[in-house]
Amino acid sequence: MSRFAVIIPAAGDSSRFKGFRQKKPFVELKGRAIWLRTVEHFVNRDDVSEVILVLAKSDIEEFLERFRSELGFKNLTVTQGGASRSESVMKGIHALKKPADFIAVHDAARPLLTKAWVSEIFAAAIEKDAVIPGIPVSSTVKSISSDGRIEQTIDRTPLRLAQTPQVFRRSLLENAYHNVADPSSFTDESSLVEAAGHPVFVHNGWPMNIKITTMDDFKIAESLLAALPKESGLKESHSFGAKRFS
Repeated sequence: MSRFAVIIPAAGDSSRFKGFRQKKPFVELKGRAIWLRTVEHFVNRDDVSEVILVLAKSDIEEFLERFRSELGFKNLTVTQGGASRSESVMKGIHALKKPADFIAVHDAARPLLTKAWVSEIFAAAIEKDAVIPGIPVSSTVKSISSDGRIEQTIDRTPLRLAQTPQVFRRSLLENAYHNVADPSSFTDESSLVEAAGHPVFVHNGWPMNIKITTMDDFKIAESLLAALPKESGLKESHSFGAKRFS
């Protein structure tokens, strides 16, 4: 069986998430913190060797105080992130301790997954080495000038909106970080792997797998949570004591 390590970057500053006193991953979505709902999709899978949650240095102390009772996951490690997403993911890679054939990177602010969807993207990665989920663009796309004038209507047929988890054979992602001059200039892992010269494939994504970026997204996520396909998940209590930190 192929083994997957999962890195969940949550070290951003949540600058576009207004209306809460907490950073986005720590806000409760229907009674459970967003980061916890996200992590739950991976920690109890037989094919996941470990999960790395990457936090900003300034958040770790508060995180431990608030969520210590929830950190009983046997394959969860919390580590310190960097100044950019790419640096945080790289630090997550460095924190890996267990063997894994693939690395999956999933946004902490995408809590609306199902076991079946994760299994789909993992299977696609085994077949193609580098895969991301993506959904077709349903609206007409316009290119505009700096003053708001429409310059071009773009053919949306080949366009896809990238989602996560983005999954890569481990050696591909590690080599991309080693070989690309400035990883911080890339907004996701697939563009980094592309720049390193390896093809990345798109698997059909899931419209409900939204990223919570704004308050409006949060309200949509609250509504969608009840509409997700039902699956047996983790128990509500995980009070087994904190695991290791790096």
